[in-house]
Formats: sequence, structure tokens, C-alpha cells
Amino acid sequence: MSAAPRPGAPEDAILGVAPRLAIEPATLEEAAEAMRALAADRLAVAFLGGGTDLGLGTPPARLDAALRTRRLARVREHAPSDQIVAVEAGMTLGALQRHLAPHGQRLALDPPLPEEATVGGIVAANAFGPRRARFGPVRDLVIGVTVVRADGTVARGGGKVVKNVAGFDLPRLLCGSLGTLGLVAEVVFRLHPLPEASATVAIPGLAPEAVRAATLAALEARLEPVAVAALPDGERFRLAVRFEGFGPGVRDQVERLLALPAAAGGREVLEGKDEAALWAGHDALVRAGDVRVKAAFLPSGLAAAAAALRPLAAALGRGALVLHPTLGIAVLSGALAEPARAAAALEAARVALRPRNGSAVLAAAPPALRALADPWGAPPPALEIMRRLKGELDPDARLAPGRFAGGL
Repeated sequence: MSAAPRPGAPEDAILGVAPRLAIEPATLEEAAEAMRALAADRLAVAFLGGGTDLGLGTPPARLDAALRTRRLARVREHAPSDQIVAVEAGMTLGALQRHLAPHGQRLALDPPLPEEATVGGIVAANAFGPRRARFGPVRDLVIGVTVVRADGTVARGGGKVVKNVAGFDLPRLLCGSLGTLGLVAEVVFRLHPLPEASATVAIPGLAPEAVRAATLAALEARLEPVAVAALPDGERFRLAVRFEGFGPGVRDQVERLLALPAAAGGREVLEGKDEAALWAGHDALVRAGDVRVKAAFLPSGLAAAAAALRPLAAALGRGALVLHPTLGIAVLSGALAEPARAAAALEAARVALRPRNGSAVLAAAPPALRALADPWGAPPPALEIMRRLKGELDPDARLAPGRFAGGL
């Protein structure tokens, strides 16, 4: 193969499982050739980008080789007038944003650590940030993908199709797949204009019920925030509502929010460095500690979800709970002190969330907690369908085996 393998190194390990080999292709053709060679030897392989979300999922059941994407880091095509960009999987989000900015455009994704997170890893982990409230999850911004299948076949799905995989919506299937269905080699994204202005209204001292009420009031007033997050504020929350766009429009939305009775209190309007510091603080909170839990629930059940997660926060050192009220998502971070207590609190939270169609997934955890708690929780109802998809796209179960829910 053109991309000669090297011995695996500690940096190539996934949740403590180190590969024997590591491969770093520089082109799509080299990646396909490498995958064909691995298939011929029936070797298990997993894919590595920036490593920012490797804590998600289960350790691979076996790992013969790691394929790293960091040399696949080019913009393949950028059509500013069409508002699309085609980019290789190993490019970091920060580098892509710098390429787009001179054209007055951006990719409206904002997960933490943009200088480390790669676009392929963001797709594979279904990573997100606060702007998901306005622009949706990764799958809403991906319009096409190029994937290298387990046998080395290059397939394309979605926009700019050359060869598709009949019957499958590849872009949606690959979002959140953790590399268990194929190597995301290139991605075509839809773009959005850079905003002219930005401002955040921060409302402190809210109970979860008041967070829900203020959020509902803003939506019923037909306001269009790009981000809504409730950050820890003692035993309560500080609700941050961000608006972006043209200057007059941002000012109008801020004034309309401030006029709502549900937004009364010691609110403040943040811009510039103060606003940037608030959202940087959000990113720091959701990445803090060695334990991170992502909970999902119906937005109407925000208060109940917060109550279900508070005992888990208490079981962790420096536990911090961040709520995304419009999304029905909470992120809990902290330090593992007592593994048994944390595992029991996690299971109790899952039990409390389940009747409201909720879930709680470990996005990061030390081995001591993983030994006591399944990172995914109960298998999803669609597990059998997922097994069939895995069997179609990876019949020998060689791609990141065991990383996904249900042992897929």
C-alpha cells in the first residue's frame, strides 16, 4: 500500500486498546488502498481524527490497525455562490472556518475544541455546540459524503453523487456512527453567512421551571435565537440566549426578549469579549472533568430531567449541569470520586428519564466507571435494524467492532 503502515503508538489507542499498526493516508486513493489491504488480511480497523470524542462509546472489541485522517486535510471544492464546501475528513473545524471567513461564510457547527476536532470526527461522533438550537444537528448541514467501505470500495452519497449505495441515505447513516459503517473521507457541507452582529441576553437565578418558561416565551414571541443554554448559577441556572445577524435585527430581538415578563430579573446584555467569554465558559464546562454524560429528553420535561440528573452531579466532584432547553439535551461533567456511587446515580438517572423517552450516555469516563456502567445504557429499540445495516455495510464486523450501542 502507498501509505506504509507503522507500528501502533500510544497516541493511536482508543479507550486503552492499542493497535498493532497505524496508517496515515494522504489521499482518498491511499485510504481506499489501505482499506483493501486490511480487508484482505481480515484486520479490524478504527479511524482517528483529532481524538476529541474518543471517550464516546465502548472500547473496541479488537483493534489491529488505526487509520488516522490528519493528512487528509484539504478543501476539495468551495463554491461561495452556491454556499457549499467539500472538505477532507482530517481538516480541523478551526482551519475550515479560517478558509471560509474571507468569503463571509462559515460552517454553522460549534462543538468545543475547534482547533482539534476534525470534520470527519464531528460527523462520526455527531458532535454539536450551542448553535445547534438554530442550525440543527450535523446531519442537517451535511449534503454529501464520500466514504470508504470496509472492502475499500469508494462510495458517495447525497450531493454531488458519482456512485451511490443503493437504498441507503449515507450522510444520515454516518452521522453518529463512530466509524462502525465506513471511513468518512470527504464531506460536503452547506454554509451560512458570517453574522454582522451578535449579542447574548443573560438571565441569572432561574429554577429549571423558569428556564423552560423563559425559553417558551421567547419562542412564542417568534424570536429566533441561534443558541440557548442554561449554565450553573449556584443551585439555579443562568439562562443565555444568543442572537446573530444584521445589527438592527439583533437589537430588535434583544429588545423584544427583554420586554417579556418571563425574562424579567437581573438580566444583562453581553457583546464582544464579554459575550465570547460566556460561551467559552460554556464550552469549558461541558468538557470539564473526566466524566461527561449527555442526556436527552423531551424539552417539555426539562425540569424533571434536571431533577433526575442532580443526584448524579452530586455524586461527581465539581459536578456541573448545563441545559439546552430548546434541544432537550443536558450535558453533565465532573470528576470521578466514588465509582460505585456514580454508577448507581447514573442508572437511577436513566430509570428516571426513561418514562419520558429520555436517555443518558457516557461521553467520557475512566475505566473504573466503565467497568460498572454500560456507556450506552439500555439497547435502543432500533437495535435489530442497526444490526442489519451493520451487516450490509460491514459484513465481517471489522470496522471499530464493539464501539457502538448493543456491541455493534
